[in-house]
Amino acid sequence: MKVCITASGNNLDSVIDPRFGRCQNFIIVDPETLEFKSIPNPNIDSSGGAGIQSGQLVASEGAKAILTGNVGPNAFQTLSSLGLKVFTGVSGTVKEALELYKEGKLKETGSPSVDNHFGTGESK
Repeated sequence: MKVCITASGNNLDSVIDPRFGRCQNFIIVDPETLEFKSIPNPNIDSSGGAGIQSGQLVASEGAKAILTGNVGPNAFQTLSSLGLKVFTGVSGTVKEALELYKEGKLKETGSPSVDNHFGTGESK
């Protein structure tokens, strides 16, 4: 099963990006083998719909779970409807988050953790 982790860099030692839809990079990783793919987020500067488009992107890469700092309402709805599990409040490095996930120490999120437009610096 692949896991998507939002990151400020492009490798397993990168720090978690606290935003989902407008994160710098998506790290798609197999928790067992640690094989990963880094995808620069094409939606980072979108005028709208970044969370939805990002959710569709990571689902198309085969991710089944998202580890991130925060997720907004539109992204959460998209990820949930696509059957992805969402874990928020994640910090540290990608590798550290992955270890916590593998150890079952992260709690699945049942709702958005921030308001609309969190990643843009403006809330509505």
